[in-house]
Amino acid sequence: MSVRQDSNTARARGLTHADPKDVSLQDALTAVADPVRRAILRELAGVPDWTKTCGTFDLPVTKATRSHHFAVLRAAGLIEQRDAGPRRLNRLRRAEFDDAFPGLLELVLTSPADR
Repeated sequence: MSVRQDSNTARARGLTHADPKDVSLQDALTAVADPVRRAILRELAGVPDWTKTCGTFDLPVTKATRSHHFAVLRAAGLIEQRDAGPRRLNRLRRAEFDDAFPGLLELVLTSPADR
């Protein structure tokens, strides 16, 4: 599995980003199966890259659980994160993920929101 690691700060050294083409279909499906992760993806799809910080997502989970969900999305190649001072910015890796799994992300983003 090809993994890119950010090293611009000590905090970011723990970030690993999987290349979507190296992610199994099972891991991709597992990542999008969770309603909290789908909510993260939908929010990111509606904003420009690198404009949404982790703390600004309206999620019904604790900070630790939120971090876990972001890690799962990174490991599946769905998002990329980078640090800008004390903030962690996010980007949906739509083009890269679409190349690896055509149509899957669009299906997730256009399906009715979870109730």
